[in-house]
Amino acid sequence: MNKVLLDRFFPPNEPFSRPLRVRPYKKERPLTKHEIATALSKCSPTSAPGPDRNPYCIWKRVNQINQSVLLEILSPLVSLGYHSASLKGSNGILLNQVGKPSYESPALSRIIVLIRTISKILERIIASRLLLVPRSKGLLHPNQCGSLPGLSTYDAVLTVFNDVRTLQRPCLKVSSHFLDVKAGFDNSTLARILREGGIPHYLVSWVSSFLGERSCTLVFQGPPGTPAPGNVSAPRGSPISLLLFLLYVAPLHFRIPRGLLIS
Repeated sequence: MNKVLLDRFFPPNEPFSRPLRVRPYKKERPLTKHEIATALSKCSPTSAPGPDRNPYCIWKRVNQINQSVLLEILSPLVSLGYHSASLKGSNGILLNQVGKPSYESPALSRIIVLIRTISKILERIIASRLLLVPRSKGLLHPNQCGSLPGLSTYDAVLTVFNDVRTLQRPCLKVSSHFLDVKAGFDNSTLARILREGGIPHYLVSWVSSFLGERSCTLVFQGPPGTPAPGNVSAPRGSPISLLLFLLYVAPLHFRIPRGLLIS
């Protein structure tokens, strides 16, 4: 059962190529106490912790007492462009979809992935840094609504609603086409997009390290079982997963001769 669920929710994916050696990058911006404090301010104390079982309230308290603790732990990972293997493990909580007559198929289940809280603090920091580059270089679609600060799904709904009503007033016919992209992304393609898009080398290196050699322990009734390697794309629940996915699908956006394209 464990293998069937892993194959369903974490299908094999091509891994990133690992660097021959880990070395510090000279041009990376040093991690600051302000970045750590900002990331912690966005972390809910009620969020369930991952395998480390340390809720965010512990790290917030630690940072209040001594701001150098998290700074000294996370700074080397930023300067090396490296995500430690000890931070990559996660717990996958298995939940059955409500109201189904049978649960024999893995498709009738869903998984909530719980990541180590200290890892998610660093992921928020990297996501904040990574977000600045794509917007300045035009790597994200200008009408991207949701998953980014500034425009929400609510803005997308209002925009479509306004355009439909505007075209209907002169009795024009309006049609729409919706495309749902699923199943994550290919890691090697993402790496190429980041490199060709001018993303700093230390961020590309960190992303490749972050996505490689991950493991997930599926949690059924009772305690967690044995960790199983999951060569997956960005883990669900990660603060940086949505941004990486948006960067991956951005080249799919095309120019249409007439009409509105909302991402």
